[in-house]
Amino acid sequence: MKRLRWPRWMPIDPYILLLLGTVGLAALLPARGTGADVASGASTGAIAFLFFLYGARLSTREAMDGVRHWRLHVTVLACTFVVFPLLGLASRGLVPVFLTDPLYQGLLFLTLVPSTIQSSIAFTSIARGNVPAAICAGSFSSLVGIVVTPLLAAALLGGSGGGFSADSVVEIVLQLLLPFVAGQVLRRWIGGFVARHKKVLALVDRGSILLVVYTAFSEGMVQGVWHQVSPVRLAGLLAVEAVLLAVMLLLTWYGAKGLGFGRADRIAIQFAGSKKSLAAGLPMASVLFGAQASLAVLPLMLFHQMQLMVCAIIAKRRSRDPEALPAEPDAAPVRTAVGTGGRSA
Repeated sequence: MKRLRWPRWMPIDPYILLLLGTVGLAALLPARGTGADVASGASTGAIAFLFFLYGARLSTREAMDGVRHWRLHVTVLACTFVVFPLLGLASRGLVPVFLTDPLYQGLLFLTLVPSTIQSSIAFTSIARGNVPAAICAGSFSSLVGIVVTPLLAAALLGGSGGGFSADSVVEIVLQLLLPFVAGQVLRRWIGGFVARHKKVLALVDRGSILLVVYTAFSEGMVQGVWHQVSPVRLAGLLAVEAVLLAVMLLLTWYGAKGLGFGRADRIAIQFAGSKKSLAAGLPMASVLFGAQASLAVLPLMLFHQMQLMVCAIIAKRRSRDPEALPAEPDAAPVRTAVGTGGRSA
């Protein structure tokens, strides 16, 4: 008998398992008292270092090269920061039938987060789409999101966004924007080091995010916010997010077709324009929401895994499209035999 294996077209990201394990650790052993202060300080430093690395990695030349395909990038940005938030605002009508108010705030925050980079590129490559466009679109979205996401949160969430206030703008500048700018400025000297050690620094990235998750969920446990979520509400949230993802996948694919984009560009638009970044969203949520961050990031964590599973299926199917497959040669290549002047197949 063959050993049962999890289907490749339905992956569970191992990092999601680590995130869930971190949530479980925070539930069993939440940081309290002095431990909470230490964890909060370490989390603040980790967030700043995370965005410093983002700035050090982003190639200015790559970004400038991608400006030439401005219609595609404007389309992705519009999907990420206009269409998504409008759908998030429309979901207000689902309160209190499907969502509680804190879960709605988290869902709305999810719609304000920038797009992903790594997974958008990976799925675009699998589907035989425009990979350079996906690289630039994801990079632009992350760069714009550092400024636009907090501004949209201020406008749409206002005082209801947990601990969000005017002071949060200062925290955003100090913890996110300044480290990012510093990374860009120092990239000339440290860019080579970052490129040579990208695997090690990727572990630092993910470890920083795990620390942020632990701190946020510890605060949530101490504050007792998890008593607000029932299995029925969780099921309602999953259903709403499934509809949200389906709508965005359809809009990005057929909307790009209506705008006259070719197949390769439509693939890049679909994967970059329908996805949200867990790596960028978690640190921002911890700054914007404070003690309420645990509930605020729950919709984003669930949506992240859902988009990976669904987009993996779509990418595999797109890779088998007849127009994506290389054309068969009409005849065998003809080569000239060395020293004879004759030809052989």
